[in-house]
Amino acid sequence: METIETIRTTYTGQLRTEATHVRSGNKLITDAPVDNHGKGETFSPTDLLATSLASCIFTIMGIKAEASGFSIDGATAKTWKIMSENPRRVAEVKIEYDFTMFDLTDKQKKILQALVKVSPVPLSVHDETKQNVTLKFKD
Repeated sequence: METIETIRTTYTGQLRTEATHVRSGNKLITDAPVDNHGKGETFSPTDLLATSLASCIFTIMGIKAEASGFSIDGATAKTWKIMSENPRRVAEVKIEYDFTMFDLTDKQKKILQALVKVSPVPLSVHDETKQNVTLKFKD
């Protein structure tokens, strides 16, 4: 299987990078966080890890919802990244998905709940990184 370059990243100075998605040409800027010598003017690399986790789970939920005949379009998620020291790393990612705007059946809720830990990013994150994921539904 041939490996094709996915992302090309350039260090632009002052603790900032510019990553280009090779296929589309879309660009993403990262900045070091304020608590680690940066300006904190955009996503940090560790912010992107937390964002990737939330987005990956949402993507898999969207695929499964569509295949099951319902929509989660417009659902939102709040994400918190908790850092630790020695070594400095992401210790925990807390994600709260909000589906309260939908009238989902118990079956649909179970479908979404079952996908929280089986998406590619959750399966790729280090075992010591706590993934605290909750789903809020309309009562």
